[in-house]
Formats: sequence, C-alpha cells, structure tokens
Amino acid sequence: MEIIIKENGSVASEAAARVVARLVREKPNAVIGLATGSTPLVLYKEMIRLHKEEGLDFSQVSTFNLDEYIGLEKDHEQSYHKFMWDNLFSHINIKPENVHIPDGMAVDVPAFCAEYERKIVEAGGIDLQVLGIGSDGHVGFNEPTSSFASRTRIKTLTQQTVADNARFFAGDESKVPHHCITMGIGTIMDARMNIMLAFGEGKAEAIAATVEGPVSSMMPASILQHHPSAKVFIDEGAASTLKLSDYYRWVYNGKPEWQRDA
Repeated sequence: MEIIIKENGSVASEAAARVVARLVREKPNAVIGLATGSTPLVLYKEMIRLHKEEGLDFSQVSTFNLDEYIGLEKDHEQSYHKFMWDNLFSHINIKPENVHIPDGMAVDVPAFCAEYERKIVEAGGIDLQVLGIGSDGHVGFNEPTSSFASRTRIKTLTQQTVADNARFFAGDESKVPHHCITMGIGTIMDARMNIMLAFGEGKAEAIAATVEGPVSSMMPASILQHHPSAKVFIDEGAASTLKLSDYYRWVYNGKPEWQRDA
C-alpha cells in the first residue's frame, strides 16, 4: 500500500488522474471501476480536462461502477447513473455500450448481480478501481462486517451511512434509500490496482485505521493492506492522525523518476 499525501484534495486528485491517464495511454482498452459521491469529483474534472486538452482517448475504455441505490430510476436526481453521466461520461468520448452501472430498478436483484459479475469477467477484469471511503471505513457500500470474499450483491446501509448521505437528499434521512447494489470486497480486491481518495479531517480516523490498524471486517477498507497494488491519495486533513506520515512522505519523495506517475 502506497500512501500519497498532498497539500489538498485538488492536488491529490490531479495526481490520481495521472495514474488513470497513464493506464489509458498504455492500455487503450482498459477496464476502469468508478466511484461516486463528492470525493472523486475533482478526479473526474481532471480526466475531462485531460481528454479535452491533451487528447486522452476513452473510446475503447470500459467502466464498471461500484454501486447504486435500489429504488431510484436512472434519471433520478440522486441516482449514481445520473451522477456519472453528468460529471464524467457526457464530457468524454466513452461509448455508452461500454458503461456499466448497477440497475437500481432491477426486478431480480440476485440475477442482476450475478450478471454484473459475469460482465466484469468477460471484460477481462478491472484494471484500476477508484474508491472512496466512508467515515466507518466502508468501500463501495460494503458496510462494517462485510465479508472479504463478497461479490456484487444487495446490501442494507447502516444508519451512519444513511445519515452521512442525507446531505445529498436535502438533509432528509427519510429520503435516503436503505438498500443498494454494490460490488463486493472480493470483486474490489480482484482489481489489478486500487486507488483510494480521502480528504478532510472527517476521514482521518478511517484512513488511520485502514492504513495502520489491524485488518478487520469491522473496517472494510483495511483489506487493502493485502492488495498487491493499492495507492491511497489523501490530503493533510485525512493524514492528520497517521503515525507514520513522515515516513510516507519520505518514501514518496524518494521515488525514482520512472515511478513518478503520481
């Protein structure tokens, strides 16, 4: 696990975007897993800029999103389908048929989840997965106690997650769906690279537990300690409770030039 500490979220997001860009340039038909929420917005803005100003080509790229609320139509203001098209897909040259987002209105959710997993395998697996982290350490919607072997499935959100996400529903927790479809932790761990973004002091405890704490299903993101290629992009606020922050900076600053894609 590589910990990359930047002065703020914008700089960290731009560094993460360079990792994505390098992958797409080296493998034009890359398969990228994507996340939603406020955290990856600057990353997506930078990906759009790279496309428009530097010609980064997404025409052969395929994407798979981490999750979606159950019960929201694709055009609902808070659906992740709408989020992705508004904030990324409509601004780059990706082919609609190469975009995969869980269907929150699926009639047979278990069958849909099995098919989603099959499509990931058929695409050749995920080359790079973008992740955020919840205040309780969840990744995707894999809440505490989620199985490390889990695959795409239905999950019930914790009260904490519902409360955290109420800000997207005008602060009204009653409007936040309580169920979702999410990639499982096993699915996430199968990605060849994972990059996690976390900004602000509100994420500091979760980041410290993920990076320096024991690996535990009570802190789902901690499983990334066992991933062979995981990069954690954080700002000073999110790094504020790390015991070895100086060491992470020393390691990063001492990287040879050929490793400096971030």
